[in-house]
This record gives sequence, structure tokens and C-alpha cells, in this order.
Amino acid sequence: MMLVPILAGMFFSRKRKAIEILPESVRTLWSKWELRSMVIFSFCLQCILMVISERRKRSRNNWIRVVLWLAYLWADTIATASLGVLSSNQGESEGRFVDPNYVITVFWAPFLLLHLGGPDTITAYSLEDNELWLRHLLGLLVQVGGAIYVFVTTWTSTNSLYIMAIPIFIAGTIKYGERTWVLMSASSEHFRDSMLSPPDPGPDYARLMEEYKSKEKEGFDVFPENNPEAGREENYSYADVETNSRIPDAALLSKAYMFFEIFKKLPANLILSFHDIHKSQYFIEKDSEEAFKVIEVELGFMYDVFYTKAVLVHSLKGAILRLITSISTFAVFVAFYKIEKHIYSRVDVAITYVLLVGAILLEIYAAVVLVCSDWTTLWLSKHGNLGDILYPVISLISGSRKKRWSNAMGQHNLIKYCLKDKPAKRRFNQTFLWISKLLDKYWYKISVEVPPDLKTLIFEELQNKIRDIRSDQRTLKKICAYRGDGVIEKTANELRKTANELRIIREENLVLLKWSVTEEFDQSILLWHIATDLCYHWEQKEDALSVCDLYCKVSKLLSDYMMYLLVMCPFILPNGIGETRVRDTCAEALGFFKERKSITNGTQACLKLKEVKTKIPPYKVKGDRSKSVLFDACRLAHSLQSLKNDYGKQKMWKLVGQVWVEMLSYAACQCQWRDHAQQLRRGGELVTHVWLLMAHFGLTEQFQISQGYAKVKLSVQ
Repeated sequence: MMLVPILAGMFFSRKRKAIEILPESVRTLWSKWELRSMVIFSFCLQCILMVISERRKRSRNNWIRVVLWLAYLWADTIATASLGVLSSNQGESEGRFVDPNYVITVFWAPFLLLHLGGPDTITAYSLEDNELWLRHLLGLLVQVGGAIYVFVTTWTSTNSLYIMAIPIFIAGTIKYGERTWVLMSASSEHFRDSMLSPPDPGPDYARLMEEYKSKEKEGFDVFPENNPEAGREENYSYADVETNSRIPDAALLSKAYMFFEIFKKLPANLILSFHDIHKSQYFIEKDSEEAFKVIEVELGFMYDVFYTKAVLVHSLKGAILRLITSISTFAVFVAFYKIEKHIYSRVDVAITYVLLVGAILLEIYAAVVLVCSDWTTLWLSKHGNLGDILYPVISLISGSRKKRWSNAMGQHNLIKYCLKDKPAKRRFNQTFLWISKLLDKYWYKISVEVPPDLKTLIFEELQNKIRDIRSDQRTLKKICAYRGDGVIEKTANELRKTANELRIIREENLVLLKWSVTEEFDQSILLWHIATDLCYHWEQKEDALSVCDLYCKVSKLLSDYMMYLLVMCPFILPNGIGETRVRDTCAEALGFFKERKSITNGTQACLKLKEVKTKIPPYKVKGDRSKSVLFDACRLAHSLQSLKNDYGKQKMWKLVGQVWVEMLSYAACQCQWRDHAQQLRRGGELVTHVWLLMAHFGLTEQFQISQGYAKVKLSVQ
């Protein structure tokens, strides 16, 4: 308990020495407004956190992330420093504890505890904050102890503010305790422990063998026989998600929550059972649009678990605690309104009103967010008549349904990036490389809405992959290792059935295609990105893209998206030297464009690259010192064009689109859960939605193949 005043004394003794060099008027102003400004600033930070944090899971705006990050870092620091100032002022005010101007500042201490508890809409800025729950627990003990110390050492029964501070003190302690408990629950160790089922030793093998031995001694011919009940598939129906049909999305929310309870094993690094996957496949394979909506809600639940107080506040215990804090705050406001305040400074009284009214408004805002959430709608959908009565009211409050994630995908095009690069900027890159990397993420990043056609294509491609191998569940895991080679091998088998006179040409093309997807993954992405871009612009020049060219447009979107992941989010992809390859490829492209000054846009650049003859492999000319793949990609593009001439334009683009879907699926499988979870707080990524969709289909390493116990019995003859 004495830690806060001791540390505060050490800090503020140094602060006083620094202030002594300032003019007397400045020192007086600082002494008068230091605590006031810090308390007001702390309250403003809470408002920012409450309002902005609720938006970050469905927005990719950089300014939201920057403002929220700064507010999150400053909120605890300012509140803690303010308590330190109070402790320091207490030391300066010995002998005059009854000074009204000091007493009203002491009354602000429990409000600072409220601020340290934080809003319900954010407990952790990133997953790493959950792992620091022990630090927050220590902070809880120290800050509550410091607040008690301030009150005990300045207590006087003649001032009613001390009595009025007790309810706020209780509310602040509850809020801070809630935050610490939620952080602990969301930490990796405790979250995993909460998911573990009781130890299961399985059937009593020793007892079975004793029975076997006993019957064998009696002269019986004993042999094990499978129980006919074992291995029987469970039958599922939509009655499992029966909900109030009068509430829109009731069935969707119920289904999503059912899957959330199953697939939250993935972040806990636990194994999904055969029955989990079988149940998921039954419900998820009906429609692509519904499947992605279910996944949106699931990931929303996961976001709430790891970054907010949602799990607690939507429980009975949380509702009771929230009722206590709300009533306490409102009761203190009424009491403060009625007492005589003429003995206090008008400025301090105004600040106190701001803190009280602000606390009430934040509670009201938190309640609105609470009742408008999917958690509340789900609860109402399961309570029949009560849901029918309350849902229309909630609908009026919430208005139109907000989107649950950004529904956007980043885009990065290498050729356009190189054309925008100016000599002055290249010199800046070399001098301030780390600054350039940071700014590039904002200068060259664009986002586009994920089209429904792309979701449908991804869904159908994954569905087609498992449809033919449903009888062999073990083969499902092999699909996770496909990164374009599965599609190319299937295409090769089809091509080998064609006319003999075209086989030699096609085999040469297939060798290059296979090579392009068996190299390191970052190299494959770069090769196919440039090749796709070249084919796209060549196609535009020859013939305007028609509306029916779905695979062409989808291929271009996925190509730029995977390039965006490679450049902007390399941690999502398997380890490699992607940055080196991108830099070397850009350098070679810049040199090529510089010699041809007529190039001013992407189409012209692609047409000039088409003129380059690439019959001799580039490595035979350049060696392997440079990691550039520019002209290797040109060779790949020419091979694709040859396939188009023999195979047809639509089939060629279908091949390209399927390769990109496989690459996206491979990246989704290889990405660790923590990296997927980090993207939830940035508006979400398409690759994360694909990862969860694949898990629903059983395309995950965290999948137990066996169906359960063998359940044998002994038979005798």
C-alpha cells in the first residue's frame, strides 16, 4: 500500500527540481492546473477508447488504429500518474487536510480507478496484452492501495465527499477487477485450460482382459467383436439450431454460436473431433453466402472474447456487477447535486460534474452497445415471447444492421508500385529505409470490397476438393499442402488426354507451371502475381474483358491481394526471403522501365515486357545472385498464353483462378492462429475467413480422424 506514495515521492521530487527552473508565474499555473488537466485528459481518453474501439473490428482505417493505439497507451499512464500527483499533493498538504480545495481533488481518486478499469469495448489492444494480466493484477493492488492510502491519511468526518466517494471507489474497483479477470481469461494458458475436458482414461482395458483371460481358462473360444452401435454416424437436423423465427438472423446467430463453441478449440491449440467436423460439414455446405455470414459472426465472437469484456458483461454475474456500478455512479451524482458546494472552487466543481456525468454517459453508451450486440440478439432469440417484445425496441435503438467486419481486401501491384517510384524517393529509401517501409504501407495500400463472386468461387473450390474424397477422411489433410500443384496436376492429366500432336508443346508448358509452384512460396506468389498481371493487361489490349470473364477478374483480385500479404503482412505467410525477392525484382523492373522512357502506365509496361524473348532461362544468363523473378514471370506468362491458344481463354483463366485459390488456402493453413487473431482487430482479413471456412470443411491439421472408442465386446463360442 505504501508503494504508490514512495514511488510518487521519488518521481515528483525530481519533477520539482525540473520545474524550479521555470518562471514563478508558470510554476504557479502548473501547480494549479496539473492535476485538473490530467484528470480531464484521462476522461477524454476513456471517451475515445469507448467510441473508437467499438469500430475497429469492422474498419481498416489507419487513423482509427493510430488514435486507438495512442489512447490505449496513454490511458493507464495518465490515470496512474494522476493518482501519483494526488499522493504527492497529500504529502505537501500535511496540517491542512480539511482544505476544501484539496478534499474535492481527493474525491477524484475513485474516478481514476474507473478509468483504469477501462471501457467494456476494449480490454486488450493486441493479444500480447492478455499475457500481461499479472502486471494488471499488480497494478490493481497497487492503485487500489494507493487510493485507500490517500483517503485514510486525509479522512475527516466533517466532509460528506469522503462518504460519497465510497460507492465510486467500489465501482472503480469492480471495473478494474473486471478488466484484470478478462485479461487473465483470454491469456493463452488460461483460455486453453478453460477448454480442456476432464481426463478420460477410455474403456477399462485391464478389466476387459481379465474377463478375456477368465473365459479362456473356462475353455471358451473368445474373440473381440465390434459393438454395432460403435461408429454409427450421428444424424443432424436444423432442429439443433431452432430459434425464434420472428427475429432476423436468429438462426444464423444460433448456428454461428454453436460453431464458435466448437471451433474455439483452434485458438486453444486443441484437436477437433470427427463429430465436430461432421456436424460442421452438414450445416456449412448448403450455401456459400450463408457460410461466410456464419464465419463473420463466429470471428466476431472470437474478437469479443480476446479483446473486450463481452463474455463477462453478457453473463449473469457481469449484469449484476454492471448494475452495481451504474446505480453507484448515479446515486453519487444525485448526492453531489444536492450538497452545498459553495466552499469549493467553481472549476473543481465543474470538473467533478464532468467526471460524474461523463461516467453516467459512458455507462449508458456501454449499455447501448451491449443491447445492440449479437450476443444480446442471440439471447433474445432463445427466450420466445420475451424476445418478441424486446427485439423491436432494440431494433429502434440499433438502427440498420452494421457490418461485422470490413469486408475488404488489400491490393498491391508490383508494376504500378515500380512506376510510381521516383529517383528522389529511391534515395530516400536508401537513407531512411525503416521510415520508407512504414510509409509504404500507407502510400501504396488500397482496399477493395470482397465481391460475392469471389466468396462463391472460394467456397465451391474447397467444396469440390473434398467432395470426391469424402470416403477417405485422412486425405483431407493433404489438401492443406496444395499450393497450386493440385490444380496443375489435375490440368496436366486432362491435357495428356488430348491430341498427340499438341502434347509436346503442352508438356513443356506444364514443366514450367509445375516449377513455378514448387519453389519457395514467396517466389511462387511473386511469379504468379507478375504473370497474372501481364496476362491481364495483354488480354485487355487484345480484347476488352467481357462481363462473363469471372475467373479473369477474380484472378486479378487474388493476385494483388496475395502480393499485398507478401509486402504488407509477411508474417501471415511461411518464412522466406520475400522482401529480398521483391526488392531485387523491383530493381530489375526499374532498370527495364528506365531504358524505355515511353512507358508511363501499367499497360504499356506489360506490353513492353511481352516483347522480351525468354526462350533461354534467365538463371543461365544472370546466375542466382540476384533474386529477381521478373523475366521468369514473363516466361510463365508466355506459357499461360500458349495454354490459352490451345486450351481456350476461359479454361486458362479458370486454371489461374484455381491456382490462386489454392495459394490463398495454403497461406491460410500455414498462418498461425495468433496472426489470424491479430488481424481481427484491424478490420479482419479474407485469409482469416478462408482459414475458418477450411476448418469447417475439415481442412486443418487440428483434426482427429478417429470417430471415438472402438467399443468392442467379447464373444464366446
